[in-house]
Amino acid sequence: MRLPVNHALPLAALIVLVTSPLAAKERRAPVAAPAASGPAADYPVVVGEPFTVAGTTWTPADQLNYDAVGYATTGEGTGVTAAHKTLPLPSYAEVTALGTGRTILVRIERRGPMVNDSLVELSGDAAAQLGVTPGSHTPIRIRRVNPPEAERALLRSGARAPERMATPEGLLGVLRRKLAEQSPLLPPPSTPPRMPTSLPLPQDSPVSSPAPTPKPAPGATSAAPQPPIRSAPPAAKPTEKPTAKPAVVSPPSASAPRKDGAFVQVGAFSVEANARKVAAQLGGSVSKAGKLWRVRLGPFQADTQAAAALRKAQSAGYKDARIQRGD
Repeated sequence: MRLPVNHALPLAALIVLVTSPLAAKERRAPVAAPAASGPAADYPVVVGEPFTVAGTTWTPADQLNYDAVGYATTGEGTGVTAAHKTLPLPSYAEVTALGTGRTILVRIERRGPMVNDSLVELSGDAAAQLGVTPGSHTPIRIRRVNPPEAERALLRSGARAPERMATPEGLLGVLRRKLAEQSPLLPPPSTPPRMPTSLPLPQDSPVSSPAPTPKPAPGATSAAPQPPIRSAPPAAKPTEKPTAKPAVVSPPSASAPRKDGAFVQVGAFSVEANARKVAAQLGGSVSKAGKLWRVRLGPFQADTQAAAALRKAQSAGYKDARIQRGD
């Protein structure tokens, strides 16, 4: 005798299995993404928007050559990390204690400190490695760097990177003076000051020839009438009055001029066209001297004429113009 077969039972069992809470939980469980490691753990880099602390605006920026002095405090955070107002998150920086020169590497992970008189906030581990007392207001230098991946990995894992070479005392003195001249309530400069560099003299700038002997200022000749007064005629002729004119024309201190008189040398140029342009401007002449072209005014037989020509050249911008005797 054949028993009847119920074909609905297997289907019902399958429906119960699929719709059970355990099966639903297994279907909904997400697959956990592997944690970032290696260089990928430093990305993405966040810069952020400007923010204001007690009326002072701080603008975050991805500035590679950041180098500033300020004060450090201690606060939250684990590992050798720090909080900074403007450096990207994350980034790496060397922090130097200006009192000792001790320098460590930190990982910038947070924004802060939210006070204007402190530039950076160190974690407890970072403060311990730097050798500063927790809660102190320590003068520091902070400089952004790009350390090797091995040191980055140490800081990411919460360990310390090797200390840097101590900063020499000479540089510490410069940094302390820079900090003393800086207002603590303003954002510090992001780059250290640069030494000025001298600019080379342009090729066609006038090159003045040195005067053989220093000459008195033009006004000195007209203001020195004493020698002619001493050589005035005796008092037997009271009606004759000495005048200052002979003293201006031929002062005793000046030797008799040569027959070709005095010149005012304006300058010497390496390009003839430039020399002729200046000569036309001042009414002078051009002559070749070696590899240069000289511009001169004159000759003048009277010193007053040479002095007037000298003032004319100097007022035109040729401050190195000089009076020369003869050729």
